[in-house]
Amino acid sequence: MQSRLRLAGQAVRPMLLMFPLGLVTMAFLFDLASLLGAPHLIGTVAFWNIVAGLAGGVLAALACGYDAVTAQDPTAARISVLSLLIDVGVLILFAVLTLMRVRSPERVVDGGLLVVELIGLALAAFGAWYGGRFGDPHAPMSRIERRRTVPQG
Repeated sequence: MQSRLRLAGQAVRPMLLMFPLGLVTMAFLFDLASLLGAPHLIGTVAFWNIVAGLAGGVLAALACGYDAVTAQDPTAARISVLSLLIDVGVLILFAVLTLMRVRSPERVVDGGLLVVELIGLALAAFGAWYGGRFGDPHAPMSRIERRRTVPQG
């Protein structure tokens, strides 16, 4: 199974997905630091990381949607549609978290929202892993070297 949307021979979706995943991870770490006593500015930086991650996540979801529409193999279509659903679910979760943080003047998070953010981050990581099955099977990192066992005589 290969992604149909390519740039310079490489699948576009994995490239687009890592940027928002990194931003959301950093937002979680900044929120954790903010709860542990860091200045409120760190919470504001986490808020803007989530906003930037949402923008990048929309681009990644569009690339995944393109792969879902143009998939010719039924298995590839199933994987890409399920990956798209996971991506959209994560986007909705973080959009709701962002809207809930708008009420606070410093844009900081409390303990309950941090747990929901951690769940969203875990779901996003699972979606990245699951969608990675749609990558290039000939890429060096996806090759599985099979060792031949020599029969012991």
